[in-house]
Amino acid sequence: MELIYKGKTKDVYSLENGNVMLKFKDDCTGKDGVFDPGENSVGLTIEGIGKANLETSVYYFEMLKKAGIKTHYVSANLDDATMEVLPGKVFGHGLEVICRLVATGSFIRRYGEYIEDGTALEGGYVECTFKNDAKGDPLVTSEGLAALGVMSPEMFNSMKEQTLRITKIIADDLKEIGLDLWDIKFEFGYNNDEVILIDEIASGNMRVYKDGKIVEPVELTKLINNR
Repeated sequence: MELIYKGKTKDVYSLENGNVMLKFKDDCTGKDGVFDPGENSVGLTIEGIGKANLETSVYYFEMLKKAGIKTHYVSANLDDATMEVLPGKVFGHGLEVICRLVATGSFIRRYGEYIEDGTALEGGYVECTFKNDAKGDPLVTSEGLAALGVMSPEMFNSMKEQTLRITKIIADDLKEIGLDLWDIKFEFGYNNDEVILIDEIASGNMRVYKDGKIVEPVELTKLINNR
């Protein structure tokens, strides 16, 4: 394997068959020794969290596969904390897609004069941000993506439809164990001009509540994996 990229929580390797291998690590983003998925730098190491996040990702990727949704997932080795995936090119320099089922967080910071924190967003609200730490991950519209040559309107529509469908599948699954999904973040890429879900589906990319209280990512991982 050849190392392509060394990331904060995963390392990326190229395989001889043309696919890519993701190696999940126990490093976590955070600050002052406290785990925070919203931080942009590694702040601590939690033993076993890499395998746990991989297990969660595999659980949901397999669920999406059964639902007929194509992703970059091929296979995984939980013992080695590795996942083989299809090669997928990112949009621009990296694009994050957020699906919001409930208004909270940065959505309220932007639009709080129009809506109260905790208000349900019927049907789900999809928004995109460029991955750019220095600029605070700026929002970008579908028209902006097309104007910048990042993504065609057809690709955006496919990505949005997939995002809403995937979010509903995950929200329904979490509901079965008494958990409420408020929002979730995805990454998409394209493989042979087909828009597909890439990266991971882990607790650090979700905001989930139980009995009106937010569930911390490490605890959420345990609840999902140990059901």
